[in-house]
Amino acid sequence: MNELNLGIKKKVKKMLDKERYQHTLGVAYLASSLAMCYGLDPEKLFTAGLLHDCAKNIPNEEKYALCRQYGIKLNEVEKRAPYLIHSKLGAYLAEKDFGIKDKDILNAIRYHTTGRPDMSLTEKIVFVADYIEINRTEAPNLKRIREMAFKDIDDAVRKILTDTLEYLSKGSRPVDPTTKETYDFYGKY
Repeated sequence: MNELNLGIKKKVKKMLDKERYQHTLGVAYLASSLAMCYGLDPEKLFTAGLLHDCAKNIPNEEKYALCRQYGIKLNEVEKRAPYLIHSKLGAYLAEKDFGIKDKDILNAIRYHTTGRPDMSLTEKIVFVADYIEINRTEAPNLKRIREMAFKDIDDAVRKILTDTLEYLSKGSRPVDPTTKETYDFYGKY
């Protein structure tokens, strides 16, 4: 692990509760493994994984206040669903507080929850790693998607989007328009 990631790891540990920190480490290690599988820099993906949820444990009212303070625009769904805004806020904090300048890492953080049309390979890896990391047990088709992730990342993305929209359609949580656009771009699995 490089010096940058050692420093990030220590700082993130102080920002997150124990469960979220364990999830974060799981995503970072899985993202770096997927990076090796797909020929990307594992340290870069480890960085993105470490920072993907850096804003997650900020209280909701503070998240909204920080978004207003930093000029982070929220769509109508995000205004009603605070669990979605940690991604945009996290990307901002990764740049401002952690000094990350790599736009690919920042986009991977920004879109790890919703995805986006035409994601880079880095973005896809963090999106998938967040969904399938080892501490996750609730999502449908986890075993299958975990296998897919190391064989065809696009198939894993499509299956996650299909399952996510199916899950959201059965509950009371709103669907972020970016998730729907991403699903339309990648197609149903």
